[in-house]
Amino acid sequence: MIDVQNITKRYGNLTAIDRVTFSVAKGEVLAFLGPNGAGKTTTMRILTCFMPATEGTAKVAGFDCAEAPLEVKRRIGYLPETPPVYQEFTVSEYLTFVGRMRGMVGKNLSTAIDQSIEKLALGTVRHRLIGNLSRGYRQRVGLAQAVLHDPPVLILDEPTVGLDPKQIIEIRDLIKSLAGSHSVILSTHILPEATAVCQRVVIISGGRIVAEDTPDQLSARLRHSEKVSVTIKTPPDDCLARLRSISGILNVFPGQHAGNFLLECALGQDKRDEIARYIIANQWGLLELRTISMTLEDVFLQLTRHEEGITSQAETVSALPGTTQETAP
Repeated sequence: MIDVQNITKRYGNLTAIDRVTFSVAKGEVLAFLGPNGAGKTTTMRILTCFMPATEGTAKVAGFDCAEAPLEVKRRIGYLPETPPVYQEFTVSEYLTFVGRMRGMVGKNLSTAIDQSIEKLALGTVRHRLIGNLSRGYRQRVGLAQAVLHDPPVLILDEPTVGLDPKQIIEIRDLIKSLAGSHSVILSTHILPEATAVCQRVVIISGGRIVAEDTPDQLSARLRHSEKVSVTIKTPPDDCLARLRSISGILNVFPGQHAGNFLLECALGQDKRDEIARYIIANQWGLLELRTISMTLEDVFLQLTRHEEGITSQAETVSALPGTTQETAP
């Protein structure tokens, strides 16, 4: 449903995104992750026909974003980071306005409004002025306008910003419910959110795609060993050395608190049974044993650290006497 091929966006001498390529299948929810200034918003603006790419092609539902922007806009629902709401309207008036702008009239429009209000739990505020609503409710109204016309593609930029924990769970559940019938691209800085709602992740850094896969596969590709955390009630003084003597254990490190140790073994090997039997046989008192997985946050930091280092070096050079720094117009 979304097909991006080698898109590049330049502002003078500044390249905001560089040969970005990815796709979103029908019914898939894709997380688009990256640090500030990585190129996420630029990519989304190209997909929503807000601006053209300098090079490359971007297609939504088979229509080229540069050549057929109106056809693309008919098939997308878009929620920018700041919800595009008119605060002098009531919720119903605003959704009616948006629906009419999209060519919806009569019973089709009223039914669509009722369904959007029900999906986003806006029934209690449908007749209130948007300007008098909380940040969380305004975010919900922005989502309601995005799904109002039941588009096949949803492009959501930080959709849970400003919501309380209960509302965040509700919005995540809504996004997950849209999978299968809608293709969703979700920009977020909240890494657990990507894990909770998305089947696949694209990580962008320095204007380039640095990784694209499922969260589990990204973790598997980047970790170099298996890690097991154990907590022992009465560890002996030579516990580190004795744990290292277990067959297949590569290294052992002290943990964050007394009696806790981190054991490292070769990738693909599960040594929990041997570790448990060894500790029990020595009557040290096994309190806890668990594997340590690489989180999406770990993956994100590892993949973006190199680009951030390059950026920091460039900023340092630009600050030296005799150098100038160009900015985008």
